[in-house]
Amino acid sequence: MTPQSDTKSCHSHSAELFERARKVMPGGVSRNTVLRQPHPPYAAFGEGCRLTDLDGRTRIDFSNNMASLIHGHAYPPIVEAVSRQLERGTAYMMATECEVAYAEHICSRNPGFEKVRFVNSGTEAIMVAIKASRAFTGRTRIAKVEGAYHGGYDYAEVSQTPRPENWGSIDRPNNVPLVHGTPDSSLDSVVIIPFNDVERAIAILDENAADLAGVVLDPMPHRVGLNPVEQEFLTAIRDWTRKNGSLLVLDEVITFRSTYGGLQMRYGVQADLTAMGKMIGGGFPVGAVAGRADVMDVMDPNGSNYVFPHSGTFSANPISMVAGHAAMKDFDEAAVERINGLATRAYEGISEAARITGARACVTGGGSIVRVHMKDSPPRNFREAFLTPEENLRLKTLLDHLFESGFIMINTCTAMMSTPMTEVEIDALVSACAEGFDKIAGMP
Repeated sequence: MTPQSDTKSCHSHSAELFERARKVMPGGVSRNTVLRQPHPPYAAFGEGCRLTDLDGRTRIDFSNNMASLIHGHAYPPIVEAVSRQLERGTAYMMATECEVAYAEHICSRNPGFEKVRFVNSGTEAIMVAIKASRAFTGRTRIAKVEGAYHGGYDYAEVSQTPRPENWGSIDRPNNVPLVHGTPDSSLDSVVIIPFNDVERAIAILDENAADLAGVVLDPMPHRVGLNPVEQEFLTAIRDWTRKNGSLLVLDEVITFRSTYGGLQMRYGVQADLTAMGKMIGGGFPVGAVAGRADVMDVMDPNGSNYVFPHSGTFSANPISMVAGHAAMKDFDEAAVERINGLATRAYEGISEAARITGARACVTGGGSIVRVHMKDSPPRNFREAFLTPEENLRLKTLLDHLFESGFIMINTCTAMMSTPMTEVEIDALVSACAEGFDKIAGMP
């Protein structure tokens, strides 16, 4: 079943709004991810797993605001919790009981989470984790995977979008800036390693062992190809950090949804620090860092190793705390298993559709996330996932087809499941992908 337009009109409220927006915002937006040609659609309201724009078109939302809405839109328990809190106030220069209650819940989900601090975004969580690693170890540099996205912090951005002409040898990947004007000192503070390549990664880490405060690793990095980390690779990195006095920092901003306590639980690995965000805010801005008590205590003003002063005006604001707690209480083991099953159904259905149509496409993912690639076989690292111009054109054609067919995807052609979804929505996506594969099957 494909969603249908609620109204048909040549008049576009979204087009009019975009003209106004371009006069007051760079590009007409505050985040580039919402842009579309000739203009972005503007949201009117969301309900469950569906989102309706100002022009009356309703679509099934597989983006879920970039993986932040685990229960879809306007989830009643979250609406109720936030409405109650609004009557009491939105922010105070005082600690709150709801912050303590939510911290207890987050720590209960993973035995490696001995203490937690809340911040305001996944970017900020990574920033705090990196700074805590430096403070705890007394070292200045970090290592990260080539192509991995870890938010908008200078150090985390290094080699986020390298290209064949500048990424250098796979044995020693170059440090490539994302933003023009990035200081050389930021680039020099980061060591780049290839994903899922134990021998090359360990060789690079060994060369920089004395300076590394931590290794930052997403266990299923989206932009690297959305392939789960291989057990051998994660175990090798975990062992290396222990042996060399460095910290393992896992970025589970997206992958925390994969199991009840994060994707690391599936591997039997405990990070020293874990960064979280997105869904743990229940649809409101949030980030969190959790991990070993002795490492976290570098932020404790009353502790014996207070070397990282940390605060934030809106950190642990009560709206995000009550919304996040309501969301996560209902994202229990059964809910995790159910939407992971929906993702498996999508993975298998889309893979079969690609095979039948001969579209030269494949699917990666894990947990409740799937990504469609314009590749014959699943990429294992960023360089294999990198799109050629021909592959990029086929991907854009497929994404445009899905959008016009009533599906909102993340712009890498990635789908995030939410609890309001059923097999009906999954099968509709599979059917639309099959139609899209037919369109691109003959393209170069």
